[in-house]
Amino acid sequence: MAASRRRHATPGRIGRVGRQAVPRPRVIMALVLLLGLVCTMLLDGYLRAEVGDDQRVRSGASADTVPDDVLEGGPILSFAGGNARTQSVPDKTIVLTFDDGPDPEWSGKVMDILDENDVPGTFFLVGSMISRYPDVVRRMVDEGNEVGVHTFTHVDLSYQSEARVKREIAQTQLALAGAAGITTTLFRAPYSSRTDAIDDYSWPVYERLGAMGYTSVFIDTDSEDWQQPGVSKIVEWATPKDGAGASVLFHDAGGDRSETLAALPKYIKKMKAKGYTFTTVSGAQQQAGAADGSRTDGTAAGGTAAGGTAANGTAADAAAQPGPAQAGAPQGDAEQAAHRRADTASVWEGRALLAAVAVAEWSVPGLAAALAVVGVAVLVRFGMMLLLARRHHRRRNRRGFTWGPEMTGPVSVIVPAYNEKECIAATLNSLAASTHPIEIVVVDDGSTDGTAEIAESLGLPHVRVIRQENAGKSAALNNGVRQARHDIVVMMDGDTVFEPDTVHRLVQPFADPGIGAVAGNAKVGNRSTMIGAWQHIEYVMGFNLDRRMYDLLRCMPTIPGAIGAFRRRAVLEVGGMSEDTLAEDTDITIALHRAGWRVVYAEHARAWTEAPASLGQLWRQRYRWSYGTMQALWKHRRSVTDRGPSGRFGRVGMPLVVLFQIVTPVFAPLIDVFTVYAMVFVDFRASLLAWLAVLGVQLFCAAYAFRLDGEKYRYLLMLPLQQVAYRQLMYLVLIHSCVTAATGGRLRWQKLKRTGEVGAPHVGAS
Repeated sequence: MAASRRRHATPGRIGRVGRQAVPRPRVIMALVLLLGLVCTMLLDGYLRAEVGDDQRVRSGASADTVPDDVLEGGPILSFAGGNARTQSVPDKTIVLTFDDGPDPEWSGKVMDILDENDVPGTFFLVGSMISRYPDVVRRMVDEGNEVGVHTFTHVDLSYQSEARVKREIAQTQLALAGAAGITTTLFRAPYSSRTDAIDDYSWPVYERLGAMGYTSVFIDTDSEDWQQPGVSKIVEWATPKDGAGASVLFHDAGGDRSETLAALPKYIKKMKAKGYTFTTVSGAQQQAGAADGSRTDGTAAGGTAAGGTAANGTAADAAAQPGPAQAGAPQGDAEQAAHRRADTASVWEGRALLAAVAVAEWSVPGLAAALAVVGVAVLVRFGMMLLLARRHHRRRNRRGFTWGPEMTGPVSVIVPAYNEKECIAATLNSLAASTHPIEIVVVDDGSTDGTAEIAESLGLPHVRVIRQENAGKSAALNNGVRQARHDIVVMMDGDTVFEPDTVHRLVQPFADPGIGAVAGNAKVGNRSTMIGAWQHIEYVMGFNLDRRMYDLLRCMPTIPGAIGAFRRRAVLEVGGMSEDTLAEDTDITIALHRAGWRVVYAEHARAWTEAPASLGQLWRQRYRWSYGTMQALWKHRRSVTDRGPSGRFGRVGMPLVVLFQIVTPVFAPLIDVFTVYAMVFVDFRASLLAWLAVLGVQLFCAAYAFRLDGEKYRYLLMLPLQQVAYRQLMYLVLIHSCVTAATGGRLRWQKLKRTGEVGAPHVGAS
């Protein structure tokens, strides 16, 4: 029998619980989730050119170090053997090249036109776009087109470090391997044009890439379709002169390409009518090599050689330097000779990249949409609070308002106490000054610090001290209810003090026989510290403004443990204070609703409580509150299906509490993460203004709440810092509670350390 007895919160166990307030596995899981979110956002931002974006484009630089043979040569530049060589497209031959894809709308339509006219194209692909639209790339390769690298984020490589250049190329190759199982030896730099535009800054980049085995591809004619000059102009500007071969530039992404789609078939038909044939970059190299009798595996044919060397200083060293373009076996098709079969490791790494991108592509916009809904819900809540709080204030403070006949009969005040030696004297002295007749029932829950002896030594009238073995707050309150001699019982915490008229104001609503309980106005007494001031703002703006709203909606979710009054028979009717949850105040409040009793808010009945003075104590208190609230909501989940007045809480209160006290706060940190992300990577000014606008709304609500409660506005100076620091802590507490609930964790009562600094206030003090 002794082994089955329930173990209660002894000081030793409390200490152990305190040390385990943040279980390590759950913290690790939370940190992993946060890290995953941040990485997902950074990846999505990188793909959308928000993270690491560099929009600089170089122009007008000198070309003193660039060999003349390169500047005056053909559009195909390679470094076989370490020497820079250019190659021209054979006469009467067109190489159609398309930049900036793949695009889910335009690239497929371009391929349809190429297929209808039986001509191939060479597509220079942006790695971030490959990662987002791999199916389009796969179709390009399967239909016989050739693909090349156009960097991962479409930046001007002449401004980038050597490491960034290599990363841009390697990431694009990885995406290409994941999408189509290949890599490529072709490269085209963003913002490049003809070889005569190479300058002293871009030339070292081409040398390094050439040493890695890449062939850089330039153009002979530019359709300038990106300017949308009209179909006839696009065709005219893309046409080479005097039967010369040409590498021709079009775009299959980057904007509205409807003019490109209209011009492309006309251009193909026009060039075919002039006797032109179409091929890829590799096909042009094969043709030129066959005509010249030279090698076609990268050594220039039909072109000129420059006496320069690769970037590392010697031709031999350049030729020996490995690179991703040199790996893998060539494809069999001559028009896809630049393609290499990707090795197994690269394919799987590429697929992992594509999977990560897919997650980012779906999750980030999805989260953004969800957060937009949450943001709207928050604003709706503010609007509801302001509107209903104003109506509540006007209704309860209008001249002549009364609950009914004045309540003057005696009431019982129950004070559960466990190791409250610092506070119990101030609490009882404040009650002794009450203007309403009361009896005071102190239930000492097995204190070890002499709390009961202090209460008895005060010699105050109408005070009874009841001792019991340590059994928890709920048991102490139930014991007090059983011992109470009057029909109305007031419950308060052992660290709370009342004003002289608090009890009288608190019990007046019981003139209405349908009211079963009344919530009072809890105030933070120790508000001189920063943590205390933050909690003071929270109590006035959050708790009390909320209670006004819930009162009008007749779905009050919680009667605060610091100050609440009950009909004794209503408490006994619902079985007393339950030990099923850690939030016995929320539990009993919902139970009273379901029993058909009405619960109201008495704004002028004020109690002064000692709020946690350290972050550790605050964490433990709010962790218990949040977790206990979830327990109570889950316990009473069937209230949603209750009928009649008893089901009002389930139909109205339960959804509001879940939305505004659980769902919205859980997602709120993500709003802050997105805001910081937007400030750093997107638009600092617009993001800051949006944050300040929300802060302004909160400041207005807080100021109105302070006005209703008669509080001094100076504490609102702490609101911006509260939003930055304190609010995040509260969100983490709630997330921790959610994780505990989801993992089936258990949490015991946690006793907070008291200082006793909250004394009996002067009437009207604020």
